[in-house]
Amino acid sequence: MKNTTWSRLRDPDEPVWGLGACDGTGQLVAIVHYLFHRSTWTLGPYCYLQDLFTSEAARGRGAGRGLIEAVYGKAREAGANRVYWLTQEDNATARALYDKLADHPGFTVYRKLF
Repeated sequence: MKNTTWSRLRDPDEPVWGLGACDGTGQLVAIVHYLFHRSTWTLGPYCYLQDLFTSEAARGRGAGRGLIEAVYGKAREAGANRVYWLTQEDNATARALYDKLADHPGFTVYRKLF
């Protein structure tokens, strides 16, 4: 799967994108993947922030916030109506940041894996 993900991130015809954040030494400390998809509710696309990872040493230093805000900018450029993402209910560290940057609409996620 790793090779497929990297292939998609490098393919300009794929709606999957990625960004990274580096610390002052040039070390990569955080990454984000996001994609655009159509919606039946709006004319423009939605932006789904699929993955956000910040190294433990870099947490609380602004890398995650910066990447989310960068995705917001990319979504605006693409004419997206919204950016949304999922996280685990018990992910208190991430949710402390997310609660400052976005609204929690109260939806519960259901899924069926195949």
